[in-house]
Amino acid sequence: MDQAGTGRARSSGTEKEFVVNATLEKAYGYRGDTLNLPVPDLAAALPFYQTVLGFRLLSRSETPHKSAVLTRDQVQIGLAENGGDSSQDGCAFHVLGLESLVAEFKANGLEKKLSAIDIEQRDGVAWKVFYVVAPDGLCYWFGERQAG
Repeated sequence: MDQAGTGRARSSGTEKEFVVNATLEKAYGYRGDTLNLPVPDLAAALPFYQTVLGFRLLSRSETPHKSAVLTRDQVQIGLAENGGDSSQDGCAFHVLGLESLVAEFKANGLEKKLSAIDIEQRDGVAWKVFYVVAPDGLCYWFGERQAG
């Protein structure tokens, strides 16, 4: 794929380079609800998700409280001014192309909120992972299952 994600291979010298776009495949809310993640200020939170994390706004509501549903690839998440503590919530995302996702987030302006990439064991399965803490305080785990 080229850098624009059109699916074309680019040539670099004698080797062909193939760039893989990252895909979010599944989302799991730490408290069980990916569509009701608490944020103190929805309007202030949205630009980070859209600009840095690459989500698109799917819908917005003012009742029963300000909320928005965002979508990217195969997942949806919801942000809501629901009075919850954002520092105690977030999501885990199963990813394809973790290294590409890191590069994408950095190119989109993500700075100090990105953890180092590490290997974690979950139920006997190795995952290559990194964490992002959003400006609103929500914590996100991004993991790619490792072969073996």
